[in-house]
Amino acid sequence: MPGEATPGEIMAGEIAEQPAVLERILTEGLPRIRETAERVKAARPRFALLTARGTSDNAAYYAKYLMEIALGLPVGLTSMSTTTAYRAEPDLRDVLCVTVSQSGGSPDLVAYTEMAKARGGLTLAVTNVAGSPVNQASELSLDVLAGPELALPATKTYTAELLTLWLLVDALRGGDGSAARALPELAAAVLARESEVVDLAQRYRFASRLVLTARGYSYPTVREAALKIMETSYLPAHAFSGADLLHGPLAMVDNVSPVVAVAAEGAGGTALEPVLERLRERGADLVVVGSAEHVAGATAGFVLPSGVPEELAPILEILPLQQLAYHVTMSRGLNPDAPRALAKVTQTH
Repeated sequence: MPGEATPGEIMAGEIAEQPAVLERILTEGLPRIRETAERVKAARPRFALLTARGTSDNAAYYAKYLMEIALGLPVGLTSMSTTTAYRAEPDLRDVLCVTVSQSGGSPDLVAYTEMAKARGGLTLAVTNVAGSPVNQASELSLDVLAGPELALPATKTYTAELLTLWLLVDALRGGDGSAARALPELAAAVLARESEVVDLAQRYRFASRLVLTARGYSYPTVREAALKIMETSYLPAHAFSGADLLHGPLAMVDNVSPVVAVAAEGAGGTALEPVLERLRERGADLVVVGSAEHVAGATAGFVLPSGVPEELAPILEILPLQQLAYHVTMSRGLNPDAPRALAKVTQTH
């Protein structure tokens, strides 16, 4: 039909939009983020709870690392069924309750947010739909400003959530957000190297499974990359913390096993080095996304820009992995824009 998108066109377009989305958040979104941070500071929360599903759950996992490391604030990830199925009503006084969602429409997210507010929590919605039910249920809200996302696999909303959450945490610790100023330009430079990702994707065209691993801030990255790969190409992809990989799952890695590791500059990449050594000992087909030093010891890889603060690196790390999911899917003759059995708003209860 005239005007109908070709397979993969929408996802590719939304991946390419990300530098502009990051720029929009830094210019248009920052004043609201700072205002929200002042409201949170005034409440002086003793604990934080993060509520999310799917891709947004990986963004929440990133926020957990940020808040615990940068703010020294204990953080938990909620299990919504405690409220929706078991009718639990915990005491949430002095607790910051953050709900992260692209659509803000999943019934279980709304129900947990409503309960959290009723039980004394300071509720904050971080969504891509300003008037969503989750926003309406929350006392505070932040729009991640990604614009309409039409492809079923979330790409630009994920990095928009990461940057919004980082700017919030940075404001809470008294920062001005300047450390993120270079991200739009760096993101554009990473995405421009797509031909390198096309070459990597050929390694996985006929793979039967894929293992991904990282530590620290990069762990949410491999969780999100595995989700993207599974939902678009249907290739089973297993994401493990490097520490957890050594506690048993390493046994399934052999000399024909494809492994993708994310090892950026910083403490997380350093902590992953013993895991990379074990993977090399087992003869794994090891691809590393990260610093030049870590890529040099792998079978193949993608070198990320140097000098980026470790806590901001996940915003760049995921970009070549989104492209990897796209190209693996296209090479298998599938349409990444519309994976089977998926809907944009997931009706979980």
